[in-house]
Amino acid sequence: MSDTPQFLPTSLWSGTLFDGTWRAGASTQDVIEPATGAPLGSIGMTDPAGIAAAAATAAQAQRDWASAPYETRAQVLRRAAQLAEQHTDAIVDWLVRESGSTRLKAGFEAKVNVKALHEAAALPSRSIGEVLPSEPGRLNLARRRPLGVVGVIAPFNFPLYLAMRAVAPALALGNAVVLKPDPRTAVCGGFVIARLFELAGLPAGLLHVLPGDGATGAALTRDPNIAMIQFTGSTGAGRKVGEAAGRHLKKVSLELGGKNSLIVLDDADIDLAIANTAWGVYLHQGQICMATGRVLVQRSIHARFLDKLVAKARSLKVGDPATGDVAIGPLISAQQRDHAARVVAEAQAAGATLATGGGYRDLFFEPTVLSDVGRDNPAFHEEIFAPVAVVVPFDTDEEAVELANDSEYGLSMAVLSSNVGRALKLGERLRTGLLHINDQTVNDEVINPFGGVGASGNGTSIGGPSNIDEFTQWQWLTVKGEAPAYPI
Repeated sequence: MSDTPQFLPTSLWSGTLFDGTWRAGASTQDVIEPATGAPLGSIGMTDPAGIAAAAATAAQAQRDWASAPYETRAQVLRRAAQLAEQHTDAIVDWLVRESGSTRLKAGFEAKVNVKALHEAAALPSRSIGEVLPSEPGRLNLARRRPLGVVGVIAPFNFPLYLAMRAVAPALALGNAVVLKPDPRTAVCGGFVIARLFELAGLPAGLLHVLPGDGATGAALTRDPNIAMIQFTGSTGAGRKVGEAAGRHLKKVSLELGGKNSLIVLDDADIDLAIANTAWGVYLHQGQICMATGRVLVQRSIHARFLDKLVAKARSLKVGDPATGDVAIGPLISAQQRDHAARVVAEAQAAGATLATGGGYRDLFFEPTVLSDVGRDNPAFHEEIFAPVAVVVPFDTDEEAVELANDSEYGLSMAVLSSNVGRALKLGERLRTGLLHINDQTVNDEVINPFGGVGASGNGTSIGGPSNIDEFTQWQWLTVKGEAPAYPI
């Protein structure tokens, strides 16, 4: 990573953070490369007192930022996008080494990160209100105002983009941000973002990057200077965040887990269906909230489909993405690996067939295919977050809908068919926040609203047309030429 010292000086992530949030008495934590187990450096870990100090500073800085000319905010976002493009190689290297991303996935993430910045740069010049009808002599307005300070809690799997998709629009719309990245990916999910905005000229005090543990996240949810929490992560953690934030009357955006179904109808092209399934199941080792958690295949093509999917899984190269061209890199941690191994073992005990895979070496989990998975099988319901395809046969379109909807989750679903009308008719009955006809479940174009229902989220959306709604609030404003003489 030859240009890393220029883009990310070690002083930014070894304990002396540029925004001043490193404090004596806070702890440090090593940044570990999951593919090798080797330390890449160390980061400062904050505590609740650090959150309080950062939120207070951000609240003060936010007032001037919200009143700055819209073009001032837009210029910062545009410059950050230019810098992200300029330093793509360094950013991709960090994604590969710190998060275990393959270069294909890391390159894609770096690309959508730039797109998110460009899209956010257009927000300051958007219309932010309406003129409402009223009585004669009164100007009646509804306008969108910044919330204040937004707390962002970001995950490890797409650490750069899933943080930036909240940080960039929140800043663009006049808010300040306190970002808590997952400590396992605090560089590419936190300090990369901080460095981009520092170099882009963002005024001091508006963005604080504070890795920390669960107590740090809890401090965000109760701090009086934090107006909103945007959380992306597991459903279990999201329930706790939502409960705590609700207790303190904060706005909450929750983007949580999924058990997403890809439905393959009997008129689908099987080779294209295999390509879509492999992408949806195995991209980033399955560590994606939109990953294809179930592959529902019509029974008449099930046997042929299964044979081809097993062959595809066996052809995927597993290894260190920093040292070679591989399709499958490491899982993020031993805890995640052990979770996947447990679900696979329990699935077999409940009657599933291990068609291929199931083993692991260190954090490298083999591309796996489970077949003969019934509705009472743990693999049918649990989010695995690993490279495991769960293949389930069905007979009729009605049964496919019933199987797909048999989940507490409702994030992303997809239908493959040569008959678009048939696929759309089936899709209309699916309970999901995202629906793709003739594509797989892992999709995000930045300009689209993104959010799930049920255990996949609280019904809010982030991204595209949703950002103004999420990161601002309505204010009603009326203006009269003079105060009326009321009769009392």
